[in-house]
Amino acid sequence: MAMPTLGILGSGSGSNMQAILDAIASGNLDARIGIVLSDNPGAHILERARQNRIRAEVIDCSGQRTRFPDEAQEETARKLREAGVDLVCLAGFMRLVKRPLLDAFPARILNIHPSLLPAFPGLEAWRQAVEAGVSESGVTVHLVDAGMDTGPILGQESVAVFPDDTPETLHARIRIAEHRLYPETVRQYAAHLKL
Repeated sequence: MAMPTLGILGSGSGSNMQAILDAIASGNLDARIGIVLSDNPGAHILERARQNRIRAEVIDCSGQRTRFPDEAQEETARKLREAGVDLVCLAGFMRLVKRPLLDAFPARILNIHPSLLPAFPGLEAWRQAVEAGVSESGVTVHLVDAGMDTGPILGQESVAVFPDDTPETLHARIRIAEHRLYPETVRQYAAHLKL
């Protein structure tokens, strides 16, 4: 099998991208990152990419704060194709991916979400878990479809919620699980792709 080229979309610090890079460096993931794109010009993920000599560019969402305009999705798809991307990994990307991008990469876009889906979709899932008083939360890697965190589940890892947890303490433990699960699920899923 050819080594897959990954495209990463992120809006924040890029810690999950770093976990993927670390897995590549350690030999646990046979892949390369071809491009990193962010809708946030100040996102640290872009700086992380540049430090690792990875092409890093900003997605222009035309001033839309939360929407992902079709033109921006088409431009994103073009840049990903240009970079030879086989598999797209959302890593803290805070916009809902819709048809232009889904059509360009069918069953080739993965997302990591900080809960055991279908529980607690959407924003700040760790806060939702603490406020709901559950004893267990966790992490899910899933394929992206047109819904909010509704695509087929590829991998999950549970994380206990303790009675004295705050959203912040739970989120810190969930991130540790994310950094384990995401590279491993990318490795397993990429192995099944016909490249």
